[in-house]
Amino acid sequence: MRQVAVLFALILAACAPMDTAPRPTGATPVVQPPVDSGALLPASQVMVNFRIAVTRIEPVAEQICRQRGNNSNCDFLILVDDRIGAPMNAYQTLDRNGRPVIVFTERLIADARNVDEIAFVLAHEAAHHIEGHIARQQQNAVLGAALIGSLAGALGGNSPDAVQTAQQLGATVGARAYSRNFELEADATGTRIAHAAGFNPLRGSEFFFRIPDPGNRFLGTHPANADRLRVVREVAATL
Repeated sequence: MRQVAVLFALILAACAPMDTAPRPTGATPVVQPPVDSGALLPASQVMVNFRIAVTRIEPVAEQICRQRGNNSNCDFLILVDDRIGAPMNAYQTLDRNGRPVIVFTERLIADARNVDEIAFVLAHEAAHHIEGHIARQQQNAVLGAALIGSLAGALGGNSPDAVQTAQQLGATVGARAYSRNFELEADATGTRIAHAAGFNPLRGSEFFFRIPDPGNRFLGTHPANADRLRVVREVAATL
């Protein structure tokens, strides 16, 4: 039991300094408006906005992706998840051939108050692929599993079950340790993509006002909304 406690303490110690999200000195706090600000649009209008955003964001994202040269496949596939009951969400993944896929649920599209919000979210998800976040997060998970697994052995947890449990914890820590930084990086690159496609990223980032603020929860995968808004505003000021 003491070995488990010590191991968990080491995990905490290893995680704490990894949250290195940029926080500008002297930045004024972001004052958030009411969560339900803005009116919902008719279903027909939100789908028009979605198509406009896809038509303009996709070629810009693909061009930037090719210019970076970090990815072998820059042909984005953008899909809508129309399953009944699917939560409000958007995410980027890869298909079995390595093609980047961006998925929006219908609830997220319906919640967008204007085309700039749809465009910003789409640009943000495309930025995850452009910045290579999936591969980098997988690498962090492998490194975390190896580190914590070796610590478990050093502490006397030599049984296969103990080492496997430690490796699973390490993989979780490694995968999530930099996820907040990845989100801020995607916000910055997404701001540039949205702007280059002719959208207003500042208006688009108002989407953050209506999603739950994760704050600074331990092992949270997203940074505080105030930090995300600061990044968008700082990058937009340079464009």
